[in-house]
Amino acid sequence: MKIKIKSENGTAIVVLSGEIDHHTAKNLRSELDKFVITMQPEVLAIDFSNITFMDSSGIGLIIGRYKLLKECGGQLEIHSPQPYIRRVLKLSGIERIVKII
Repeated sequence: MKIKIKSENGTAIVVLSGEIDHHTAKNLRSELDKFVITMQPEVLAIDFSNITFMDSSGIGLIIGRYKLLKECGGQLEIHSPQPYIRRVLKLSGIERIVKII
């Protein structure tokens, strides 16, 4: 799993590459939480365009970051998920709390 974070005008863009499963989710959670707590972005946009696989750990990752950002006064967005990941996100109901672009 590769992760790149860049900030622009209060928005942090996180570009992920690889798979999100129970092996990678723990490290992702840790890195994203440190960034959010330190930088307090207005918007955290996670780019899913290069995610090749995601299991339920990805759902947990999204929900946990949503809660953390909400506590910090920020918002979470999911950008460019592959069609099958978009479907999983829609079926999970995440689109009711997180903007999927």
